[in-house]
Amino acid sequence: QDSMIIINEMLIPALDVIGDKFEKGKIFLPQLILAADVAKECFEEIKTFMANKGAASESKGKIVIATVKGDIHDIGKNIVKVILENYGFDVLDLGRDVDPEAVLKATVENDVKLVGLSALMTTTLGSMEDTIKLLHHNNVDCKIMVGGAVLTEDYAMKIGADYYAKDAKMSADIAKEVLG
Repeated sequence: QDSMIIINEMLIPALDVIGDKFEKGKIFLPQLILAADVAKECFEEIKTFMANKGAASESKGKIVIATVKGDIHDIGKNIVKVILENYGFDVLDLGRDVDPEAVLKATVENDVKLVGLSALMTTTLGSMEDTIKLLHHNNVDCKIMVGGAVLTEDYAMKIGADYYAKDAKMSADIAKEVLG
């Protein structure tokens, strides 16, 4: 698909370059925010193009995604959303800075079997863990995948996640495994 080529071979590598330059101090927060805004607009255009391309296909399942409480960085989550939708999943995007209770409510009310949580800042990893604990404490019948630049697979397992998604493609692979 042309849209996946654009996403995988152009947009994601461009965002990787921006992230690398930011980490090395070659660009600063204003440039990072500008790049994020441009990427968001690109993904919206691709999403619109894909929606207009033909008849909607049957949903392969519902997925709740959210950037955890205290974290306002949602570039990665937005990329994951577009890719999951491209694979035919119905994505309920709760946004950024999302309270654990809102994740619980959306998951239960929509009978969702897969929840994706994102965090970019180390200071919000506690919120991610709190969200996972709340879902487990309420015996919600769902799998939880987590991702974000500050996470490792070991840490993801330590806080109770079922899956660690190192990138957007892996999120789609996890969704296919969980939801078929």
